[in-house]
Amino acid sequence: MTPGNVLAYVQGSRQRPYRTRIRLRTLDDADWERFLDAAADHPGHLAALLDRELPQGLVDLGVDLLPGPGDLQPDCSCPDFGHPCKHAAALCYQTARLLDADPFVLLLLRGRGEHGLLDTLARRNAHRAARAEPAAPPMPGVRAAQAMEARAQALPPLPAPLPRPAQPGPPPAYPAAPGGPDPLALDQLATDAAARAHALLGTGEDPLAGLTLWQDAVRIAASQPGSGLTGQTRALYARLAEATGRSTTDLARAVAAWRQGGLDGLAVLEETWNPPAGPFDQARPALLAAEHPPFRPSHNRLTHPGGHLQLRYGRDGYWYPYESEPGRDDWWPRGTRDLDPVGALTG
Repeated sequence: MTPGNVLAYVQGSRQRPYRTRIRLRTLDDADWERFLDAAADHPGHLAALLDRELPQGLVDLGVDLLPGPGDLQPDCSCPDFGHPCKHAAALCYQTARLLDADPFVLLLLRGRGEHGLLDTLARRNAHRAARAEPAAPPMPGVRAAQAMEARAQALPPLPAPLPRPAQPGPPPAYPAAPGGPDPLALDQLATDAAARAHALLGTGEDPLAGLTLWQDAVRIAASQPGSGLTGQTRALYARLAEATGRSTTDLARAVAAWRQGGLDGLAVLEETWNPPAGPFDQARPALLAAEHPPFRPSHNRLTHPGGHLQLRYGRDGYWYPYESEPGRDDWWPRGTRDLDPVGALTG
């Protein structure tokens, strides 16, 4: 239950429960000001609310607290054409029971929760009481640092921090629930957070703090087993691709690049640059000496004349092998990176 919404899963004739929702208009700021002023002006109103009762004086303010005809807007995933359907009607009856038992349920549906309302009313009461009472003479004070100085000198030193565990602990098991978070996704996020916290304890730095959303999605996908895509892994790829606005093919290609060289490997996939004179210029003679045909240079890339192999030089000094179908510009990372272009090509 949230402001303006009641959501429940209602069991019908089918095995899977129906997702049923009831919407209710929330009050605007002006209506809430009238309600709060009236509740703060009469101590009996606040006392009644604390007793889980809605006093008639608050109902008769002219503020639409109680739902009237047409206020409840039902919505259900069932195929019934009734309005409301029997599932929405059941949820309306159950909601009415809750409203009758606790006025704060009604106030939550109208836009304000119990704790926030009580805090606001307490502040208004205190403010009005302070204005009504004469101002007290100021009391002599002392600086907090001076007051705590003697106590701080008497306190024992803090104990030594606990040693860092050898490895991150396993995450707890998360049960599946209709409409709840995906247990697999929660398990992956908890495992990832534990690994980052473990590294932070040891180094004082978060190794992933500088990653973009796309880079972090590629890293998470690359952490899955690399031998075949299971149903769970395919679902994870689909969610990550949707969250980053990319296709699953883009994500799979980026994962292959990440497994070649991590963040540097992903940069080699997505960037072209002009390397300075040095190792890049020495690569073509080295390939010719190893009896490879003359590769065509372009930026930081050397392409086989047959158009099916390519070497890409990264800013980290490594050579990354790529492969494509002949005649197509569809390059995929293949093999492992190497400081030697001949080794990268043959490896």
